[in-house]
Amino acid sequence: MSTKKKVCIVGSGNWGSAIAKIVGVNTAKFNDKFEERVTMYVYEEMINGKKLTEIINEQHENVKYLPGHKLPVNIVAVPDIVEAAKDADILIFVIPHQFIRGLAAAMLGKIKPTAVGLSLIKGFDSGADKSIQLISKVVEDHLKIPCNVLMGANLANEVAEEKFCETTIGCKDKALTSVLRDLIQTPNFRVVVVEDCAAVEVCGALKNIVACAAGFVDGLALGDNTKAAVIRLGLMEMIKFVDTFYGGSKLSTFFESCGVADLITTCYGGRNRRVCEQFIKTGKTIKELEDELLNGQKLQGPATADEVHEMLKSKNLTDKFPLFTAVHRICTKELKGTDLIDQIRNHPEHALKI
Repeated sequence: MSTKKKVCIVGSGNWGSAIAKIVGVNTAKFNDKFEERVTMYVYEEMINGKKLTEIINEQHENVKYLPGHKLPVNIVAVPDIVEAAKDADILIFVIPHQFIRGLAAAMLGKIKPTAVGLSLIKGFDSGADKSIQLISKVVEDHLKIPCNVLMGANLANEVAEEKFCETTIGCKDKALTSVLRDLIQTPNFRVVVVEDCAAVEVCGALKNIVACAAGFVDGLALGDNTKAAVIRLGLMEMIKFVDTFYGGSKLSTFFESCGVADLITTCYGGRNRRVCEQFIKTGKTIKELEDELLNGQKLQGPATADEVHEMLKSKNLTDKFPLFTAVHRICTKELKGTDLIDQIRNHPEHALKI
């Protein structure tokens, strides 16, 4: 009986396709550990009269979400999630966070009970009681499998272009550490594994809120000093948020790629920054700009800001997180973009420290 692990990538957008390039190469390279054939769940779309899955499998390129990059031939696009995932030992989740519950419901009872998950999803799931839940926890609760996380300063196009970068995997299972590293690491995509899973994942979600604020700064042409202040205050709120709701995390985790590095790159190069800059400049809604600028991709920052705001409001903690709160209120047009600095001018971080 083969002990090789089968891999399924659940998602095929910009980031999903970029990670598929890496996973396809590594499963072939370490074919003593992994089955070479990797299934990739693709939400079926018609592109110029042809199914996207057929284009990917024939041309080995995701022409919609990662054009110009060839996928390894062992990446096989599958439009049915159950068919894609049923034999997998490792499930890599890389879809917009809004869709995780629906896909998990479709997969329940249809996957190997011994499978493990690896979530690359940056966002939270919101409950009916205004609480928020980690996406890895949603996977664990709904699919009854352990789920690890991968977050980092990893803009998808740059990863696909094989420019050097780092990433962070949160994994408590030491026996799984080397397997995940072999699956993900390349000479130009370096992996650090830490046990602080909650902090790794929370950083990946919250940095998108801060990136929205950075976009507002750019839209208002407030300059690099203001942007640096917003990034610093955002980092402090990220640390405070983790400390408040996920006690026991290590400060050192915020200095891994999942923390300060991801925050910086997203505030200068990510889609949340870009869309929020145009939100200020054009006066259009977030939804209009998402449809106009993102080619079918989803924006995470405003949705995450909304989820975080609802939870903070339910716990009377909005005044402790003025930057997160301001982003939500600006995205919903409760405040003007020009109100951003007024909202954070008296930030708790500016209190006298002795």
